[in-house]
Amino acid sequence: MAMQHDGLDHQLLDPLLIEVVKEHQDKVVGWMRLQPGCWGFLAGKAVVSCRQTMGRPLEDRERRLVWHRLWWLLERIKENQLAES
Repeated sequence: MAMQHDGLDHQLLDPLLIEVVKEHQDKVVGWMRLQPGCWGFLAGKAVVSCRQTMGRPLEDRERRLVWHRLWWLLERIKENQLAES
């Protein structure tokens, strides 16, 4: 069952977050290398993408869900990179 939170669920979030990651691969690499500012940049882009899709500002709890899911996605990407090397 998908986690739902104020109209946001993984079915809505995941495609948006995947697009953010694809569009900003340099920041994803920077995040994996612990470069300052990369997480904040990606988190901001994710919130903007969700806000545009939903047509309204996100509530605090919704933003936290977006950040949580983005962090989860980035951790999976990092795990895959480490497994391939």
